[in-house]
Amino acid sequence: TLRARLRGLPPLIIEGLRDCQVEAIRNLDVSFAGARPRALIQMASGSGKTFAAVTFVYRLIKFSNARRVLFLVDRNTLGRQTLQEFQQYRTPDDGRKFTELYNVQRLTSNKIDPVCRVCITTIQRLYSMLKGEAEYDATAEEQSVFELAPKDMKPVEVQHNSDIPIEMFDFIITDECHRSIYHLWRQVLEYFDAFIIGLTATPSK
Repeated sequence: TLRARLRGLPPLIIEGLRDCQVEAIRNLDVSFAGARPRALIQMASGSGKTFAAVTFVYRLIKFSNARRVLFLVDRNTLGRQTLQEFQQYRTPDDGRKFTELYNVQRLTSNKIDPVCRVCITTIQRLYSMLKGEAEYDATAEEQSVFELAPKDMKPVEVQHNSDIPIEMFDFIITDECHRSIYHLWRQVLEYFDAFIIGLTATPSK
């Protein structure tokens, strides 16, 4: 099973990684080995959070055979930057680029490519998909959903969508998770039966 495979991840190749990235990934390995469904990675701005994330995603796909990983961002700029990180990442064992080995999709429509191993999207587009909407206005993804949300906005509610099964993703990474995502969008994240990893530079309650 996936949980069993997570207990057998090989030692991390640390060449090219910063000390803070090594610490974060090794601690995440411990969290996975303990079958903990939630993890938080706190790294200072500019310390390479996304690079660390691509590194552990590569390990999860290659060594635990993760079927699909969801990478959530709160605006398109971060989505484009994240895609570039995956495109530029060279694997530490054979030097090939991540995207030569695995399909990475940044959603610009409400349709997930069935062969993609990594799916990058905004949480607002994902919510639109769970609601069964065929399209979503991409201009609404250019600003942070955190900045656009009214102060009195109530948490969104999600119903089961048979076209998007709860087991679609094995892992969900949510960037900038210190923002209102967990309060307002919690049901979107918890819809899936997946491990959730939060990334942040400034954690809060």
